[in-house]
Amino acid sequence: MSFTNRPISSTNAPLNPELAVAAVESVGDGADRRGTKWRLIAGFLVIYIVWGSTYLAIHWGVETIPPFGMGAVRFLSAGALLYAWCRFRGAKKPTKSQWKTSAVIGTMLLFVGNGAVSWASQRVPSGLTSVLVATVPLWLVLCELWQGKRPELIKIIGVLIGLAGVALLVMPTGAATATVDPVGAFVLTLGSFSWTVGSLYSRTARQAESPALAIAMQMLVGGSLLLLLSLASGEWTSALHISARSAASLLYLIVFGSLSGFSTYMWLLKVASPAAVGTYAYVNPAVAVLLGVLFAGERLPAQAVAAMTVILGGVAMVSIAGGGAKRMVTAVWRAR
Repeated sequence: MSFTNRPISSTNAPLNPELAVAAVESVGDGADRRGTKWRLIAGFLVIYIVWGSTYLAIHWGVETIPPFGMGAVRFLSAGALLYAWCRFRGAKKPTKSQWKTSAVIGTMLLFVGNGAVSWASQRVPSGLTSVLVATVPLWLVLCELWQGKRPELIKIIGVLIGLAGVALLVMPTGAATATVDPVGAFVLTLGSFSWTVGSLYSRTARQAESPALAIAMQMLVGGSLLLLLSLASGEWTSALHISARSAASLLYLIVFGSLSGFSTYMWLLKVASPAAVGTYAYVNPAVAVLLGVLFAGERLPAQAVAAMTVILGGVAMVSIAGGGAKRMVTAVWRAR
């Protein structure tokens, strides 16, 4: 799971999708506008490809690094660097109330959400992991329905299609075994649900004025909890031997998955709508599956491919109903 999957990260983030176009149109003419167009394209490629590749990096990382320990090192390192940078750039010292809010969000998104991904990556191929994580938009619609909101009919249909795909994925095959490990699938589903609830809470929660500082605080909290869980579960033993590939994967997750991906994500939220930025939810799985097949030798049975197609189809319906893809194209086009 990408380190930040929430469409709105603070009360200061743009709530009106039309701000996407307005922000781009406010850029100057000529070379400035052309530069913005290419920066937008590069930004979307980063959250599409880099975040899509993090699933393979996690898969390689947990080969020899304990899953909770890996998450702890990743988020504590990235969080500490980002926190120090924000304070150096003049961000206000967070209050106790803001720390409490970040603790709730960091627990739900990073401790439970990302912790679930790291642990389940030991049992579920990276490609299928990304597909199950992509169900977050489906849970988001269900949570909004539970809150009394009436989503569009196409969104309801998309949710039903997506959940049917999940059922197909965990359904036993003719050999009486599921296409994907059911325990791993359950943990990923739990993590995705926690991520969804945390994302909804983050929309209205009073966080630090600086979105970057708020994310850094969440990473510090989530990383600290993962470290405690890692120590309590006895992950670190004298027999532990970390391979070069796992170490390189962890470094990649810190630098590219968290720091680079985060900064790009936050910039995109300023110049493109949350709906447009959220289109990565159904692009990341395609990237993850492709990389898993090419570099990890993952082979998906026909039933898994069918289930993946159904799930992503449902997610795409939900996202398209929100105008995400259209607004992404509009933002890039008007910056030409």
